[in-house]
Amino acid sequence: MYTTNQKQGYVCIAITTIFFSLMEIVLKFIGADLNPVQINFSRFLIGGLVLLPFALRLLRRLAEQDVLMDRSDLCYFAFLGLVGIVISMTLYQLATIHANASVVAVLFSSNPLFVLVLAYLILREPIHVRNVVALLLDVVGIFCIVDPWNMDIQFAGVALTLSATLIFALYTVLGKRKCHKFGGLVVTCFGFLFGSVELMILALLGHVPAIADILLANGLDKFAYVPFFTGYTLHNLPLVLFVYIGVTGLGFASYFTAMEKTSANTAALVFFFKPVLAPILAFLILQEQIPFHMMVGIVFILCGSMTNLLPGLLHRH
Repeated sequence: MYTTNQKQGYVCIAITTIFFSLMEIVLKFIGADLNPVQINFSRFLIGGLVLLPFALRLLRRLAEQDVLMDRSDLCYFAFLGLVGIVISMTLYQLATIHANASVVAVLFSSNPLFVLVLAYLILREPIHVRNVVALLLDVVGIFCIVDPWNMDIQFAGVALTLSATLIFALYTVLGKRKCHKFGGLVVTCFGFLFGSVELMILALLGHVPAIADILLANGLDKFAYVPFFTGYTLHNLPLVLFVYIGVTGLGFASYFTAMEKTSANTAALVFFFKPVLAPILAFLILQEQIPFHMMVGIVFILCGSMTNLLPGLLHRH
């Protein structure tokens, strides 16, 4: 029998999976109207504000135990925002422009395995044989999806997605250092807020004519004269709110609630279901085809996820 907490946790996993699986698809729609940097600083600012009440409530509880946030913690959150939001999510946003939504979704879902490797290298966390096997299966899956023999593959999109995935894994591992003190919800909330402010500052710098000219001359037009409020219409507003509030705010809140109600291993099931659900949704909504080599790649990534997650889940229950 499942406890009430476990049942609530599984509901949160289902909600998170739906939000996360639709993310790349919706970004495809609004990406035609909005600048990628504009989308990023807006969605992480709003997402951070959605998470803020939950984070402040947790900080009040921690303060009762004499766990306080100081200047060094704020500086660390600013660094996390730079790595996770400014760098990784900007690359991710550009990837959704240059590659199919299904490809970005599946490849980004492999980030937990990159986290395992980086946690071993940086935090010296133990790595098991099953983790190595899972990583190898994941690499084979990525290789199948990239399909290097197919000259029509969007290499720029794949390169951007893998770069975003690796850097986001680094952000996750570096964030673990503060998770032990404050918890994942607080770390994510403040990383979002600092990252969005840093992106806004960079966007403002792109409005300086001399800097904008350099960006434009080097083909970085997406970073020059980034608009702040233009591009929003009554037509795209529901989709914008879905990404800004739904995915980035409520989606991450559900994810961390799932971890609290169950375990980190169980909550990671989101990245097991997403590689299956996202391509199906992309096919139904965007009419993106799922070629055979991608199906094979998805199977390998799912096997990798199962190899990595299943022992922990069995041990848990």
